[in-house]
Amino acid sequence: MSEQTTMQEIQITDKAAAQVKKIMDENKIEPSFGLRVGVKGGGCSGLTYQLGFDGEQKDGDTIIEKKGIKLFVDGKSLFYLTGTILDFSDGLNGKGFIFNNPNASKTCGCGESFGV
Repeated sequence: MSEQTTMQEIQITDKAAAQVKKIMDENKIEPSFGLRVGVKGGGCSGLTYQLGFDGEQKDGDTIIEKKGIKLFVDGKSLFYLTGTILDFSDGLNGKGFIFNNPNASKTCGCGESFGV
């Protein structure tokens, strides 16, 4: 179990944190669960973002606690996500979570995949 505390860690906006809490409440997800944030190979730009709820930390995870939300991030994903800000948009262009990733050198039109 390690705690990431540098300025380069993943951040979460107030709007995204509120949406995660809302989803947890609506789906009766245990408060002990965290949000697993990760990347995997695929998508039109090479890597895709992943979000999901997880009840336990896995070996090699970094736990980041921000705004009442516990984030689980595996080591490989943290490499690609360091400095990322997780936001939420409910505007006219669509509703969903947005990854503002300073490591992405290219992104696809839908914003769900990226390359470095």
